[in-house]
Amino acid sequence: MDKALNLQRDLKGNWGQPNDPPPWPNDAKLAVSFVVNIEEGSELSIREGDERNESVYEVREEVKDGPDLCMESHFDYGPRRGYQRIIDTFTEHKVKATFSTCGRSAQRLPWLLKDAISNGHEISAHGWRWERHAGMSRESEEQVIANTYNAIKDASGTAPVGWHTRSASTTNTRDLLVQHGGFAYDSDAYDDDMPRITSVNGHEHIILPYAFDTNDMRFSPGGGFTQAIDFSNYVIAAINQLLDEGSSSVRMLSIGLHLRIIGRPARISGLHKILEHISNNPAVWLASRKDIAACWRDKNGLTPWSPTIDN
Repeated sequence: MDKALNLQRDLKGNWGQPNDPPPWPNDAKLAVSFVVNIEEGSELSIREGDERNESVYEVREEVKDGPDLCMESHFDYGPRRGYQRIIDTFTEHKVKATFSTCGRSAQRLPWLLKDAISNGHEISAHGWRWERHAGMSRESEEQVIANTYNAIKDASGTAPVGWHTRSASTTNTRDLLVQHGGFAYDSDAYDDDMPRITSVNGHEHIILPYAFDTNDMRFSPGGGFTQAIDFSNYVIAAINQLLDEGSSSVRMLSIGLHLRIIGRPARISGLHKILEHISNNPAVWLASRKDIAACWRDKNGLTPWSPTIDN
């Protein structure tokens, strides 16, 4: 018998169980969540005092012997130009999105967070730096979560209630989020097309799965998207399939965006095309993640979530 076998891993989900009717407002069949990842200023940078420079962008290269001004400039494009195109597109189509924000980015971009909030969007937490948590000690991760929460609250004036780790979390992450007391949900899962509830130390915690396929990160080299229409066609195909399934089953879709990626002039039309397809469709509920989490709690008979940390 494999001693590493983790019996808590769930490969079955709700397979074989009766389908639940969609719980979304106004009889919508599909909840769609746009997530804008705010990572600029949080990428690894020797000039910021980090141990190395970031090496992941549209050109894969790592400068090892000093500051990487080229990489910094690529990331700088997001808040300087990309954000305005995205926020204008959301405003045109009356979308409420979630801006998933790294703590260090929040410190550098308070104006951006405040503008997003003024337009009705949610600010959630995306770690301190733009890095995975795998390999972090419990003590280090606990501090990262607290620092990220405080930075977003201080910069935006609003405390985040959602969390998403860049790539790999740890076996402690969810427990630490609940222990912290400020988080109603996390998105550290990629295993389903519907939310779920999990019990963590006696607390009912919401998991909203995220997605890497319906994500503008696939414009990166080898990712599969080249033209804006590649992105929109792929996402629209996912929407249409989930709408069919959503007639009798619970379905949600996460669409991941990045200021420095979809915000480029040749790509923003892909976001427009997706929203033209769904923004006036009554079968689609365009919602922030905090609203989806709150709806899921309500439909499952749980009391409304409230933070246990002193805000």
